[in-house]
Amino acid sequence: MASGETQDVQRQVMKSAAQTVTMKSKIKKGDQVQVISGKAKGQNGEVLRLDLKRQLVYVKDLNMQQRHTKPRRQDEKGGIIPQEGPIHLSNVLQFCDSCNRGVRKVCEKTAECRYYKQRKK
Repeated sequence: MASGETQDVQRQVMKSAAQTVTMKSKIKKGDQVQVISGKAKGQNGEVLRLDLKRQLVYVKDLNMQQRHTKPRRQDEKGGIIPQEGPIHLSNVLQFCDSCNRGVRKVCEKTAECRYYKQRKK
């Protein structure tokens, strides 16, 4: 193989790696969500950030994990810092305040709060 051919192969590999698919989401930063599965099931909170490439959501004060840090400077302290862990996007629903539960579509009219998808009683 000539060096020109290897460069073409490398470019094709780089292009395919750059074309990763990102998923669209109805959930945005700052929305209220309810967790529907996992160890935080039934709890709700505010979305801090989204990672759409990996389909992850970080919710305030849910799925807390501990990060062990070393001091980087002399005036800085090290220790165990609690931080929010990721939750998969499929495990959360938008939270409707008037319904007081997680719904697939948030109600626009609060006076007539009807689910778009009827639940069974």
